[in-house]
Amino acid sequence: MARSNSELKELNLAALVEELRATKQEGLNLRFRNATGQLDNNAEIRKVRRHVARINTLIRAHEIALAEAGQGKAAQ
Repeated sequence: MARSNSELKELNLAALVEELRATKQEGLNLRFRNATGQLDNNAEIRKVRRHVARINTLIRAHEIALAEAGQGKAAQ
């Protein structure tokens, strides 16, 4: 979760998918730490969940842009 929103917007689809995988892994680790009582700041879990949602939104935006670009070529 080291990247900001502006940095995420600059990434391509493959990099976003990799960032999503890493962020989900981080969320899993936080949940394990929370279950074992080792997590000091519970707000981190919320931050990671929101970061995953932001990444998913950007991935979907890329997919829509690619689909629209494909339709534009087919219509010509």
